[in-house]
Amino acid sequence: MATAVPGIQQPTIISHARLGNAWTFIWVALGLHVTDEALTGFLHVYNPTVLAMRERLSWWPMPIFTFDVWLAGLIAGIGILVALTPFAFRNASWLRPVFYFCAIVLCIANACGHTLATILGQTVSTVHFTRPAPGFYSSPLLLFAGIYAIVQLRRTRKGL
Repeated sequence: MATAVPGIQQPTIISHARLGNAWTFIWVALGLHVTDEALTGFLHVYNPTVLAMRERLSWWPMPIFTFDVWLAGLIAGIGILVALTPFAFRNASWLRPVFYFCAIVLCIANACGHTLATILGQTVSTVHFTRPAPGFYSSPLLLFAGIYAIVQLRRTRKGL
């Protein structure tokens, strides 16, 4: 049971805890998703897709990765999210746009992309793979984490 903090109403403490839990759920879900992608050969689909997109659209901005660089970058990114956790539990206003970005792009759009790739069995016309797509197994967890985060962000809006 939460103890009362002088100057802060109990519902505020609970809503901030839910917001912090939603943030934690995002980085845990992303960590599991990276593990899923690593174990199911994500780069064997991603890199050829980027090359095909560069052939079609010379300006395509996505990089090609080696496994080590890809994994290190994702671990560092998740580490940053972990380090920001105390600010999520405090409902820091500057973190909210980052929170929305993580929920919408890293979780919801990412989950939808893996699901769509699984349904189609390809990313572009020249890159086919056996189903399910790499990263598909953790996609429902990402989707749920993103939706839960948006719900908690909306519940904790200031000034309403």
